[in-house]
Amino acid sequence: MMQNVHLAPEVDEDDLYSGYNDYNPTFDTEDLENDVAFQQAARTSHGRRPPSKASLTSSMGRPMTGAIQDGVARPMTAVHAAGYTKAAVRGSSFDPLGQARGPAPPLEMKNSDSSEEKIRQLEKKVNELVEESCIANSCGDLKLALEKAKEAGRKERVLVRQREQIATPENINLDLTYSVLFNLASQYAANEMYAEALNTYQVIVKNKMFSNGGRLKVNMGNIYLKQRNYSKAIKFYRMALDQIPSVHKEMRIKIMQNIGVAFIKTGQYVDAISSFEHIMSTSPNLKAGFNLILCYFAIGNGEQMKKAFQKLIAVPLEVDYDDKYISPNDDPHTNLLIEAIKNDSLRQIERERKSMAEEYIMTAAKLIAPVIETSFAVGYDWCVEVVKASHYVELANDLEINKATTYLRQQDFNQALETLKMFEKKDSRVKSAAATNLSFLYFLVTTNYADLAVNSDRYNPAALTNKGNTVFANGDFEKAAEFYKEALRNDSSCTEALYNLGLTYKKLNRIDEALDCFLKLHAILRNSGQVLHQIANIYEIMEDPSQAIEWLLQLISVVPTDPHVLSKLGKLYDNEGDKSQAFHYYYESYRYFPSNIEVIEWLGAYYIDTQFCEKAIEYFERAALILPTQVKWQLMVASCYRRSGKFCNVFSEFMLFLYHDFTEHNSMLFIFNFFFFSPESGGTKGERLSARLKALPGTSEPYESSSSKEIDASYIDPLGPQAERPKTAARKRTEEDDFADEELGEDLLPE
Repeated sequence: MMQNVHLAPEVDEDDLYSGYNDYNPTFDTEDLENDVAFQQAARTSHGRRPPSKASLTSSMGRPMTGAIQDGVARPMTAVHAAGYTKAAVRGSSFDPLGQARGPAPPLEMKNSDSSEEKIRQLEKKVNELVEESCIANSCGDLKLALEKAKEAGRKERVLVRQREQIATPENINLDLTYSVLFNLASQYAANEMYAEALNTYQVIVKNKMFSNGGRLKVNMGNIYLKQRNYSKAIKFYRMALDQIPSVHKEMRIKIMQNIGVAFIKTGQYVDAISSFEHIMSTSPNLKAGFNLILCYFAIGNGEQMKKAFQKLIAVPLEVDYDDKYISPNDDPHTNLLIEAIKNDSLRQIERERKSMAEEYIMTAAKLIAPVIETSFAVGYDWCVEVVKASHYVELANDLEINKATTYLRQQDFNQALETLKMFEKKDSRVKSAAATNLSFLYFLVTTNYADLAVNSDRYNPAALTNKGNTVFANGDFEKAAEFYKEALRNDSSCTEALYNLGLTYKKLNRIDEALDCFLKLHAILRNSGQVLHQIANIYEIMEDPSQAIEWLLQLISVVPTDPHVLSKLGKLYDNEGDKSQAFHYYYESYRYFPSNIEVIEWLGAYYIDTQFCEKAIEYFERAALILPTQVKWQLMVASCYRRSGKFCNVFSEFMLFLYHDFTEHNSMLFIFNFFFFSPESGGTKGERLSARLKALPGTSEPYESSSSKEIDASYIDPLGPQAERPKTAARKRTEEDDFADEELGEDLLPE
């Protein structure tokens, strides 16, 4: 056993740690206090004197400055000025910067004609074009962005060809090629040139040299989704999902969410539910939770709607609550810090996220409440209890107010009152909102709830607006304007107060101020039809038809099927003398609402003026159907038949007129006899009828659609009922007879 044991030698031939304690006495600083020469040099200028040849070492054995040891002079220290040399002692000039040597030779110029330099400059130009394209896209100039992207693509292809000529293919800049193609495809998609964008993406995806090109299948799926080709969109989303590794969890979740949305578009709610359920189990978010509720609502599964709503409530919001922004003490530095972060960009993002969460939850609750239980009230109560148990406690009161609003829509006013009255003992914000809704219920009866809303929260713009509305309804426009102004001082974005203030100024005949209000409101609500209509109406009051027409044209771009706006445009163009434009808008108004008597009368008169009497008959016949008690329209139809030469139709129309106009049998019989058997001086019945027709006004005479006699005789006043005609045995002559005389040219009944 001991034969394998080797003892260490007693004497080490080579000591591994030897020499570490040896040092040069020159660097010995421990005994400087006892060094006489050093102390003398430190206290006086003794050290500045040149050393004597007899004593060139210190007492510690170190060589002194300038001493020659072993044939080598020790370097000079900073005792002498910079630039000291031995040559200076011999009388040479002092030149520490070497200026006597003259200027430095010029730098070697680059050869701009070399191929490498041309390639480098071309590559720089391509990068600049890509950057300019991206900047133009961010500024909204999509056309310029596409032009820059195309130019970058052309120059990049030239660059590739030049590199292939002078270098191996391995030296091609693939990153630049990828960025150029990707930017070009993005700009095609932004300009809605989807076919070109897909082709460009295909070039990237099929090139195996681009390692991450497969991810762009997500973009291709997005394009197919915009084209409503949902099956291909799902296919490309799944292909992209297969090529993205599991470590990119967030990207995979977003792709799965897109797949779920595509399934919803195709009506495959079960497949969409599986995608959203997977998202909510791995990485829950608000959009996926809300879409999951929509899918369960579509298939009518009430229990699953409840579970999905609970999952939506439980999604972590990841925002700091308001307690963070409340100072715990009176420390000025802490207060200054809190004021600085209270409205910074991060705080705004938190507010937007919280607002979005509240909107999703409120919308989902209003959607599922009527269907998850036997009645919507029970469903609302369940949603309120679930919300109260979460960190969205303040939404419970809003749900209660929505419950009352639903009662109002169902016209169940008693339940709405009971629900809203429960808020009278709650905090000011909720009490003010409830009182604001109550003020609508008592709008025309009392102002108590409007006063309560204002007294509960004087800075509530909605309460002040409603108070102004109650005063407006009572006719006190000046006081109403004061309430609207106060609401705007508390919240300058309160569009209701600004709109009502404009209406109040119109009532007060302060037209310029009303116009200013509506123009400000138009800057906030660009596509509000009510605001555009009010502006056009004010310009019409100001007798500025060109501006009124301009604003009405903007209005019909927002509401293109509003017959009232179209007829108003036709009336303005008619007043301006532009008959063709007037006809266009009157005809469009008639097409959308063929029961407007004013429009029908204008169109009939227009066709008569243009000598198309047959077309005018259609409009007057429709007017006769709408107002069958007015004989004016049958007479107009008869006049059109007479002008077009259809005398048989004239006779039938006049018989219809007589049937409606004369109610007594004897009078009817007398008129019938008058047409055919009244004595004439000679001639047959046909000759007498021909003579009567020849006595009618000619077709070339102008037609007046609304003479004073016509309107007084037959037009119904829209503000009151038609006067009843007295029923007597011997019928008196009426103004309708005068109208008929004017048309036929002779008396029908002798006095």
